[in-house]
Amino acid sequence: MLVLHHLEQSRSSRIIWALEELGLEYEVKLYKRLPSFAAPPELRKVHPLGKSPVLSVNEEVIAESAVILEYLQDNYDKEQKFKPTDKANLNQYKYWMHYAEGSLMPYLVMTLVLTNVPKHVPWLIKPVAKKITGGIKAGFIHPRMKEHILFLEDYLAKNNYFAGDFSFADIQMSFPLMAIQDRMGGDYPNISTYLERVKQRVAFNRVKIREQNLSKS
Repeated sequence: MLVLHHLEQSRSSRIIWALEELGLEYEVKLYKRLPSFAAPPELRKVHPLGKSPVLSVNEEVIAESAVILEYLQDNYDKEQKFKPTDKANLNQYKYWMHYAEGSLMPYLVMTLVLTNVPKHVPWLIKPVAKKITGGIKAGFIHPRMKEHILFLEDYLAKNNYFAGDFSFADIQMSFPLMAIQDRMGGDYPNISTYLERVKQRVAFNRVKIREQNLSKS
């Protein structure tokens, strides 16, 4: 039995999406975030780092989004629908699967952390905290994010998906692209067009329904 340990408002939504694309039967165990937005300690009983997503397959515990997606594709994608077979697209698939978390997400996480710093310091030093964190974002994060966004805009101007046809690389890349829309501001037409395209998938919309049902239970 496949069991997804799903932290609300997290990257594990990608795994629900993949499971729905594959049409598999699975169970979702929902973990609520603490008031601090941290993951609850119960997740450490599943994996020592207490992170999500984590997929349990019988006695095996699999962590990290890209590893889980590869596991699902290797073991359940019998028709090879979600990973390209030709060399050029396969190389792109591998690249974007690692780029999402290795190159892009660290800057988005840093943006989120620095944005929240002034909210968690004494009111007397809030102006100082805002000035310091604002300087870091303006001088370090934003120039690098601009480079990444231009890179992505250019790629998506020429490609409907990240590795030929729709693949699990698109599921992996969807989370940071949505985060760019939510956190960075600005107008990114090719990213927006791409996200509208993948959001039309039936399996993507099943994720919303599944998460809504989980939140009510």
